Amino acid sequence: MTKNYARKNIQAIAGYTPGEQLTGRRIIKLNTNENPYPPSPKVGEALRGFSWESLRLYPEPTALPLREAAADLFGIPKEYIICGNGSDDLLTIALRTFVNDGDAFAFPEPSYSLYPVLADLQSAVRRPFELTDDFGLPADIIRQAGDAKLLILARPNAPTGNSYPMDAIRALCRDFDGVVWIDEAYADFADDNCLALVQEFPNVVVSRTFSKSYSLAGLRMGIAFAAPALVNEMNKLKDSYNTDRLAQALAVAALQDPAHPEANVAKVRASRADVTAKLSAHGCTVLPSQANFLLFRPALRPAREIFQALRERGILVRYFSLPRVDQYIRLTVGTDEEMAEFLLALFELDR
Repeated sequence: MTKNYARKNIQAIAGYTPGEQLTGRRIIKLNTNENPYPPSPKVGEALRGFSWESLRLYPEPTALPLREAAADLFGIPKEYIICGNGSDDLLTIALRTFVNDGDAFAFPEPSYSLYPVLADLQSAVRRPFELTDDFGLPADIIRQAGDAKLLILARPNAPTGNSYPMDAIRALCRDFDGVVWIDEAYADFADDNCLALVQEFPNVVVSRTFSKSYSLAGLRMGIAFAAPALVNEMNKLKDSYNTDRLAQALAVAALQDPAHPEANVAKVRASRADVTAKLSAHGCTVLPSQANFLLFRPALRPAREIFQALRERGILVRYFSLPRVDQYIRLTVGTDEEMAEFLLALFELDR
């Protein structure tokens, strides 16, 4: 028998399971919340104009050009900004920075399935707090979080898609005796966001990703905003060069054309409303969504059966075999053509 040299806590976990990636046949990919529309043409121009010879050089360690572009766009000083290899990289940095082995880490359930994995990787104590029956924040969230050093909250939440009232978020930031990390991967599809809170509270971090509204999931770029004191500590934990030269250049180009993702977001929001209405008319239960996906319960057949039947037809959606959401399917909002084909297949199957 081969000896296992990994740490015991690593041996004990399964790790994070990403969405399925199929190749070799035509599929409609509605399972990983990618943007169905291409990124800004300015990204293409930057890619074509990129000096491949420059790849012999290390990138700027703190992604300074990107932080400056983000500061210009969002009106927040560059000292408040840290970049990562996707927002998941930043979440890993958060655990390593703020949570000792054996410390508690608080997060909602159900939510992003990476959070408990990060807790286990850091040998942290999981401190989950249950969302309410309608997937809202519990009134006693501070009590449930207890002595946690870090509390991460996805807003809008995944996989449910709902958001939380700003007053409740502000109260949480004020009352929690630790770092509050607001994971805003889907914020551009929502009615509001929490970015202003990073200059209101010294313990708040807001993270964003280029994977969703900017249509750059393949680039792997994330960005977080926080008081300089928090950013300085996180900079000690990040890899020396955690974002590459090409990714920095293309992300800058994306930020310099904000009208393009705004137009794509508007199309996704319109499709989201249309599909919600059609699913509801069919008898499905659809949760209110502020993201670029919908969580719905089929009208007649079990969610797992529908998920598998759609997969056989080359339509990928996401099914979570987890408490409270195992009766639902998560559907990424695609193009109008993809949504029409999905709805046709669903209505044939769910009867």
